[in-house]
Amino acid sequence: MSSAEQVRPHVVAAIVTALEETDPSNLPPDATRAEKDAAKDQYLSGLVAGRAQRERQTRAWELLLTRSHDEPPSWRQLFDELPQSSVDQLADLYDALPEGAQTEYARRYGAPVSA
Repeated sequence: MSSAEQVRPHVVAAIVTALEETDPSNLPPDATRAEKDAAKDQYLSGLVAGRAQRERQTRAWELLLTRSHDEPPSWRQLFDELPQSSVDQLADLYDALPEGAQTEYARRYGAPVSA
């Protein structure tokens, strides 16, 4: 790789930050094509990962909210109402659960082992 093709991590990070903040004034003026391409790949990977996590969070909420409530339910109450099939699915979505739901899940079933 020639020096013109080398990718400087700090330049890539600066480009990604500029993309995330939608502020082109922070773009490094000496960024190479390779650095711009690396930043674009990193930025798009982050968007995809974020979307996947949001989808997992939505699915977790769908499992947790099995019915409507007159008053906001406690985590304990939500877990009391869960069918076993939902509990099994929540194990796979543990990282996407809100903190209170993770605490209640772990209290009842133990924290699932990450795959």
